[in-house]
Amino acid sequence: MFPPENKSILQLDPEEHDVEEFHTRAGRWLLKIATPAILKKTPRKPLGPTSYLDGLRGFAAFLVYWQHHQVWARVSIYANNIFENSWGYEGRYYFVCLPGIRTFFTGGHLAVAVFFVISGHVLSTKPLMYIQTQNYAKLEENLASALFRRWIRLHIPAIATSFLYFTCWHIFGISTAYPDHRATWLEEFDEWYKQYFRTFSFAFPPTDATELWFTYNFHLWSIPVEFRGSVIIYTAQLAFSRFTHAKRLICELVLIFYFLYLTDGWFCAMFMSGMLICDLDLLAKSNNLPPILNRFIPYKQQIIYTLFAIASYFAGVPSSNGFSLDVIQNSPGWYYLSFIRSRSLDDYKWFFLFWAATFIVACIPHMPLLKAFFETRFNQYLGRISFALYLVHGPILWTLSDKLYAAVGWSRDWNNEGIKEWENLWPLSKEGPLGFELSFWVPHLVILPVTLWLAEVGTALFDKPSVTFSHWLYRSALPAKR
Repeated sequence: MFPPENKSILQLDPEEHDVEEFHTRAGRWLLKIATPAILKKTPRKPLGPTSYLDGLRGFAAFLVYWQHHQVWARVSIYANNIFENSWGYEGRYYFVCLPGIRTFFTGGHLAVAVFFVISGHVLSTKPLMYIQTQNYAKLEENLASALFRRWIRLHIPAIATSFLYFTCWHIFGISTAYPDHRATWLEEFDEWYKQYFRTFSFAFPPTDATELWFTYNFHLWSIPVEFRGSVIIYTAQLAFSRFTHAKRLICELVLIFYFLYLTDGWFCAMFMSGMLICDLDLLAKSNNLPPILNRFIPYKQQIIYTLFAIASYFAGVPSSNGFSLDVIQNSPGWYYLSFIRSRSLDDYKWFFLFWAATFIVACIPHMPLLKAFFETRFNQYLGRISFALYLVHGPILWTLSDKLYAAVGWSRDWNNEGIKEWENLWPLSKEGPLGFELSFWVPHLVILPVTLWLAEVGTALFDKPSVTFSHWLYRSALPAKR
């Protein structure tokens, strides 16, 4: 766990720099964790066939961070009703709401859909390789290990970060805009425990449970959804493992249709589409695609760019209130599209985001420039810290960011406990197009580096160890090899 004694962090010599902690391995290890990756002269990890998915996941995590800040900073002007609706809705014409442009400002919903499709793809790669080569012993071994480790890998980082978050309130007297604090740490612990372990962490809660609303970090609603989608994937892989290639693909399509059109299982459909894309990619590499699909190969590029254009438009589906048809039908450019939605989904936006995320994940490996973008060093870095970035950006938003926004002039008349003394300390201009105000961008000179640094720390302290621990725990339960 600790670096060898004869190596130093960042190539610093302890004697030359007279830093006492360098004389202990623990000090070196802590410094390694606390040093942002961009300051480390580490060689770049070699790119693999699916490295673009890591970059896409990292960029999507950044979009989640960016959307939450765009809306939260401007909560006093009800920015959610502007940013998350189409260009021209209710006579409001903002550049940031144009099709394709809006994704870069409020693409968080799309990002979640992309997460689920990527998960379906990544969780299927090894199992489908074993299925396609009929290596059923390896398949059983892989699925057993993956299913055992999945809950641990997802929940340990979420448990650790949320625990530290509310603990810091009581140790350091930190105020937050959300949620309300309990009088003592013990009362806080009791409430946190009840919310997390009684409902939020349970894979199959009662139908009337509000398990997705975890007040200590409500952005984490996708964690239990991620686990349920993973169980769907592992079950489908096992159920279809003995089928022919064509019959397996048909079953995957049937499940997608069922989840998307017959029941409100939009996230299950996203996971299954990831599995389908992975299956097709692997079959294409081994020249085993069904004959009917080979007929479309001469038109491959035209199809790819058409699907990506559709995805770019669908990604901007009005989402301020996905339960009201009036919103989408009164949005310019969306009236007729509202009639193709699935009637089974309570929230219509997930129907359009399903297709957007599916087409994006399917198209990127066949679009060289876009694939290269997601393979860039920075996007690969975001991919490496993406889970921790997702976990920590909310707590930073409700503590540090909230105060900085108030300081530059983004104050509000409600729920402003703890930021009153910060209001208008360094007022900056709000002039300019929506989304490009100086007073919004300047605070991110502090917020973004702090967020990336804490995501780096979270990756080292919780994300990676959760992977290692789950592997160790699974192996320790296996019988000793003779």
